[in-house]
Amino acid sequence: MDDGSELFDVVDVHDQVVGQATRREVHAQGLLHRSVHILVFNDAGELFLQKRSMNKDENPGYWDTSAAGHVSAGDDYWVTAHRELEEELGIRETLTPFTRVKACPETFWEHVECYTCTTQNPIRINPDEIDEGRFWPVESIQHALNTRHEAFTSSFRLLFAEYLKKHQL
Repeated sequence: MDDGSELFDVVDVHDQVVGQATRREVHAQGLLHRSVHILVFNDAGELFLQKRSMNKDENPGYWDTSAAGHVSAGDDYWVTAHRELEEELGIRETLTPFTRVKACPETFWEHVECYTCTTQNPIRINPDEIDEGRFWPVESIQHALNTRHEAFTSSFRLLFAEYLKKHQL
């Protein structure tokens, strides 16, 4: 578990690097920084969601995108997305850029780059990061969001709405 000393690039509203700060400083001061999210689907079109570990400093115990993580100082979105996919779910897949979201309160002041992929490989969740995970039919996610809105991270709600809009579901 990170002790808060991991170094992130601090960015401006245009996602240009303006400095660096620790995880602890970035979160405490609400500084703009970067993260990635990955939506992992199976061949049936179901979306894997993770329930964030209760040890997480943000959104512990909430349902979230399949995999996600902060972009470390000096890294880029693409490298981070592949690393997070392997670290959190134990898989390597071809990622497709899906959408970008500017930093806002719903993303906890993170500029987000989101990717999608489809896997046939077994997912092996990292218990340090994730308490549980499973594939959900898209309709089940929609129903859960309507009945248990607060059980999902604000980042996931934002990205899933974007997914539904782009796929006209």
